[in-house]
Amino acid sequence: MGQHRVIVVGAGPAGVRCAQMLVQRGMRAILVDENRRDGGQIFRRQPDSFGRSYGKLYGTEAPQARDMHDTFAKMRDSIDYLPETLVWNIAGKRLHLACEGRAFTRDFDALVLCTGATDRVMPVKGWERAGTYSIGAAQIALKAQACSIGASVVFLGSGPLLYLASSQYVEAGANVVAVLDTSAFSRRVRALPKLLARFDLVRKGAGLVSFLKRAGVKVETGVEPVEILGTDDAGVSGVRYRDAGGEVRELACEAVAIGQHLRPETQLADLAGCRFAFDTATRQWLPECDELGRSSVKDVYLAGDGVRVLGADCAEVAGQLAAAAVLGDLGYPIDAQGLGLLKQKRTRFERFASGIAEAFPWPAEQITRVSDDTVVCRCEEIRAGELRRVVRDEGAREINRAKAFSRVGMGRCQGRYCAHAAAEVIAGCANVPVEQVGRQRSQAPVKPLGIATRQEDA
Repeated sequence: MGQHRVIVVGAGPAGVRCAQMLVQRGMRAILVDENRRDGGQIFRRQPDSFGRSYGKLYGTEAPQARDMHDTFAKMRDSIDYLPETLVWNIAGKRLHLACEGRAFTRDFDALVLCTGATDRVMPVKGWERAGTYSIGAAQIALKAQACSIGASVVFLGSGPLLYLASSQYVEAGANVVAVLDTSAFSRRVRALPKLLARFDLVRKGAGLVSFLKRAGVKVETGVEPVEILGTDDAGVSGVRYRDAGGEVRELACEAVAIGQHLRPETQLADLAGCRFAFDTATRQWLPECDELGRSSVKDVYLAGDGVRVLGADCAEVAGQLAAAAVLGDLGYPIDAQGLGLLKQKRTRFERFASGIAEAFPWPAEQITRVSDDTVVCRCEEIRAGELRRVVRDEGAREINRAKAFSRVGMGRCQGRYCAHAAAEVIAGCANVPVEQVGRQRSQAPVKPLGIATRQEDA
């Protein structure tokens, strides 16, 4: 049994816990990760030359981050670890990878995709200006470069990450001017019965808000972004928004971090041929899988935020469930009682996640109202007016058809940061449900490869 080729993609919470469980059963898995070191985005490691404490770096997530890093260190010699390695395609039961200018392949008997999530971004007029970052990028700057994205920063968006990242900035000594949340506070009140499924996280979230206010940070809810102010030459100079009472206000700042919660990284699942379904609660297409993580494709398993964003705690559980599915399918005996406890935890996490979706919704209506001169696709500089034109003049009511006519989603990010918003703009203009607009199909390579990348034998 030990000679089965099992590959885990991603060394975040789901990937590490999945690999840990496989190791515990005597299996030597291959763990592939795009990052330099383990931890994923939420527990991203600082460079070796930095000496910041866990508390300063991760804030309320410090104990979990330390445990995750310690777990990886203990099993490091029991896995084949491939850091700084991009999985850029999946064809049949073969992965195509790239690392340090060379491309190579690895075959698998079982593949577990723990690809994590990235920022889900609402386009705002002026967000293409220098000084505008996603919230995830702002976290990377803080964790990996030990710097703030600007001398004065506004955090704009919605979701738990908005408050976690802004508090981490304050904890590190950065000047956070304001936290502007597009979701109304009343939504949190209505969602409270679901959110109480994780009282510990509700208390933690309330603590973050309290911490920000005590630090003198302006915290507003129910806002609508109007414009990120500045010039093309000088970059960001401020933010204009409409507050909950409908009054237009302005704040001066040098940088803006934006993000509307998160979106699963599903490109590899798409290339693997997994079936997708539309999730009405979050207004996005997600890969289908059973309660253990088995996808619609035999021997391909999905775990963590790369399937559905449920948070780091649930990602750990999902990684273990996927490992159990792999082990069971390969003929290993499974601890039924332990499996049952993991399923119970996941059910509780899922209820909490449904509360998060209700409390911090994707602002679809705000997106359909963005001005024609608002850039939707920053890579290709495609504006909302151009998307509306291809709907009216070309009949492009489906996202891939609109992509062909306008180039939206054809740039470096391959639609990661624009496809969801573009679909909302198209749906609003065509007056059709957003699920009817469809989803942008993934293509290899999922991220750019250097032109000098050379193919080598496996």
